Amino acid sequence: MNIDMTANKPIKVITQFGVTVLFGNLFQQLYNMVDSIIVGKILGVQALAAVGSTGSLSFLVLGFVVGMSTGFGIPVAQFVGAQDEKNLKSCIINSVYLSLAISILMTIITVASTKWLLNMMQTPADIYSDAYNYIVVIFAGLGAAMFYNLLSSISRAMGDVQTPLIFLIAASIINAVLDYILVKFTALGTAGAGFATVIAQFMAAVGCFLVMYRRHEVLHLKKEECRFEPRIALRLIRIGLPMALQFSVTAVGTIIVQTAVNMLGSIFVAGVTAALRIQNVLVQPLEAMGLTLATFCGQNFGAGKIDRIKKGIYQSLLLCFVISGLLFLIIIVFGRGLTGIFVTGENVDLTNYAMRFMRWNAVFFWALGILLILRNAIQGLGHAGAAMFAGVFETVGRVIVALGFIGTWGYPAVCFANPVAWVFADILLIAVYFVIMKKISNYGTMKKTQLEG
Repeated sequence: MNIDMTANKPIKVITQFGVTVLFGNLFQQLYNMVDSIIVGKILGVQALAAVGSTGSLSFLVLGFVVGMSTGFGIPVAQFVGAQDEKNLKSCIINSVYLSLAISILMTIITVASTKWLLNMMQTPADIYSDAYNYIVVIFAGLGAAMFYNLLSSISRAMGDVQTPLIFLIAASIINAVLDYILVKFTALGTAGAGFATVIAQFMAAVGCFLVMYRRHEVLHLKKEECRFEPRIALRLIRIGLPMALQFSVTAVGTIIVQTAVNMLGSIFVAGVTAALRIQNVLVQPLEAMGLTLATFCGQNFGAGKIDRIKKGIYQSLLLCFVISGLLFLIIIVFGRGLTGIFVTGENVDLTNYAMRFMRWNAVFFWALGILLILRNAIQGLGHAGAAMFAGVFETVGRVIVALGFIGTWGYPAVCFANPVAWVFADILLIAVYFVIMKKISNYGTMKKTQLEG
């Protein structure tokens, strides 16, 4: 079922679309959760810390892939809204060509530089080997992640959120089964968790493509429609690259913070790992709302419905504050119990470190919600470069905390790194949002030629 986001009440279609995206996001997070739970339960706290210590590296590389794929979906959404089938088909096939080239290049670079990156981050010696074995497998399987995320982005842009969700659910189950088998019954150790993730993502990509091809006539391209179009490719890169760099620039800040945490010791690394795994699942309603706004704004921009865009963003921000308050209460009441999912037996220090991290982050979930909504809305309107600079501000916030305060305050400063980064990014995004909305309001209805510009 495709959802036309240019019709009906904004909050109705945003909620309808967003709920399906939420389920997909939750199962996406299940990949990381399952890896951490099984590794922590079977291999122990040090192995959990090893997988967790690679989180910022994974975010750096996979974030680039996800950002690029999401960016490729923005012109698709705009051409869907404009009902321009010719350029829509060209966008789809050229995004495939670009994704293939990016996947090959990124795989070679990341696999070759894995040891250098771990050394640069001062990964503790007692978890170094496990960290390397896990993340090098993830890097080697970047192609699977790239194409699944590309297909998901294209599907969402066309209003179909069900197809990628179905295969993500299936892949999450496969990942969980393979995780347990490869970690428990083979000598692969943490590498087993990496192989399980890559295999599951590959299967999701293949299944998603086959069903999308059957459901969407627009994917049935003729030979002459499969040409490489430099004009379209440049348009895709112009939107996709800033979004990819935005993720990577943000990741630089998390790497700097992770390096500081690594220097505190593996127990602190494990505490932050457990906290982030829980937190990343809980904030998925905010993440889903952001992704929904990208499609909502893209389709309505293509249709020239500027007032509808403003109303949808305003209503989403109100809902964001309500959700943020509920998430804070969940962490206060259930956070300690959730931390116990990751380790066997009583580990009071790890639980306390995880809870302290989550509590201070939860106080500022409203700032994260504003960041996700405005950043995705701005990207959906085609201003990916402006959103990228928000990533720069986010990184500046984390770097200030990492270099200026963690050395003096220790772990408490680690707990403030994310909130400071979110607030820094919000300052820029709010200003940029009003400038962009004033600019596009003068256009009236968007012309088809503007989409091709």
